[in-house]
Amino acid sequence: MSGPAASAGEIDAALVQALIQEQFPEYAEMPVTWGASGWDNQLWRLGDELAVRLPFATAAADALLRKEHRWVPQLAGRLPLPVPVPQRLGEPTAAFPRTWLVTTWVPGAPADREPVTGARAAESAASLGAFLTALHQPAPAAAPVAQGRGGVLADGAEGFTRMLASAVELGLVDDPDAVDAIWRDAAAAPVWDGPPTWIHVDLHPANVLTCEGTLCGVIDFGDLCAGDPACDLAAAWILLPEEAFDLFHAAYRPALPAANRTGRPGSDVAGRPGPDVAGRPGPDAAMLRRARGWAVGKALAGMMIGDAGVHGRPGGKPTWGPPGHAALRRLITTAH
Repeated sequence: MSGPAASAGEIDAALVQALIQEQFPEYAEMPVTWGASGWDNQLWRLGDELAVRLPFATAAADALLRKEHRWVPQLAGRLPLPVPVPQRLGEPTAAFPRTWLVTTWVPGAPADREPVTGARAAESAASLGAFLTALHQPAPAAAPVAQGRGGVLADGAEGFTRMLASAVELGLVDDPDAVDAIWRDAAAAPVWDGPPTWIHVDLHPANVLTCEGTLCGVIDFGDLCAGDPACDLAAAWILLPEEAFDLFHAAYRPALPAANRTGRPGSDVAGRPGPDVAGRPGPDAAMLRRARGWAVGKALAGMMIGDAGVHGRPGGKPTWGPPGHAALRRLITTAH
């Protein structure tokens, strides 16, 4: 069920506690404390081990929470980094006419505030590669299908052109020709011909957690869908120092395209990577070209959202700007 967007001022600890008492009394004795505010949802701590996510900013958030409740528990067991696992789905009521979710709590700091450090870049590259290898398994037919992000990159050409023009107008891009060249090369790359795989889609720094300079968790699976895994490989340019790229590519093993399969299963019935994963080749040149296209779009979006935050415009988040600028510099200066 989708409802109207609720304002942040309508949600407080007393409301969260009342919702818990009414729908999940087994948690009623746990203290409720403030956590954070995301793009779609507010996050409230529930005791030490749980969290409550309540929509406040977008009408689409209800459907995204329901998607997470259905699919993330099926995937979480195979993922080598902690993720918030849904425990209970709260239904709309007169007190709060929105869907809401109780999940496990994942400790760590968002990478837009505490990025990966050079000293732990190799560890983070290996962690990210292992996480995406485990996630990027063929999705079932009932899985949500990529709409826009995670689909065919070239289909977003018009939107990218508008975004680049806006970034240039704001004075955020020094070399628009170089940025456009990255996009055009990526859009011209061969499309993914493997199976539609599970992809996170939204691996920007605010959705990846760090602890003491290394990756320690991935959050917000609201855009989870089946699509082109290159969309998630963009995270290397967004999250990692340049010296870690080759280590990430060595650690990542994509699902095999149809033309290269040997007949051996790549995953079991639960979607866990099978024994042939270690023998798979790493990402090919076409996948990396597409990944760079997704990455340049994510970098521009982060820069613009950051700029909006610095200047007090709606939807702005000032901490998103520096990672976006750093990612764009890496994309322009690296060849892969």
